[in-house]
Amino acid sequence: MLNKKVEKALNEQIKIEAQSSQVYLGMASWAERAGFQGCSAFLYLHSDEERVHMLKLIKFVNDRGGAAIIPELKQPEKDYKSLQNVFQQLNDHEEFVTQEINGVVDICLREKDYTTHNFMQWYVAEQIEEETLARNILDKLNLVGNDKGALYLFDRDLAAIKASGSGTPSK
Repeated sequence: MLNKKVEKALNEQIKIEAQSSQVYLGMASWAERAGFQGCSAFLYLHSDEERVHMLKLIKFVNDRGGAAIIPELKQPEKDYKSLQNVFQQLNDHEEFVTQEINGVVDICLREKDYTTHNFMQWYVAEQIEEETLARNILDKLNLVGNDKGALYLFDRDLAAIKASGSGTPSK
């Protein structure tokens, strides 16, 4: 049976992952409207990935005898100042998610729930990849600045990057 404190923390994480999917969906829609097809494709894929993270948590909670709660979500932003603004917010959001996952891991250890702790290690590793990818994209955007030709190439190249992983073009 799942520890109640751990169950509560996991349900909070379910909400965070679901909201992350919504946030990235809003970013994808903005990028698409702004003509950044590569960025929108990347962000749509990223939104899908966050939903998968949520579903993995839901299944785990239910499989362990808990009750996964499907959360109500806030409407994401629909307008952004720039592509740099989108990816700065994405980076900041990933750092927030990392803190929250670390909090779940801490609760698991305090409650001596080593099964859930083990399960959460996948999320810990995933966040290292997510933060690295977000920082690398943001670094490239900051290097490009407002150069329209460079932004065009950046957008084209981003279409080839997987939503998770090393931030290198997929094959």
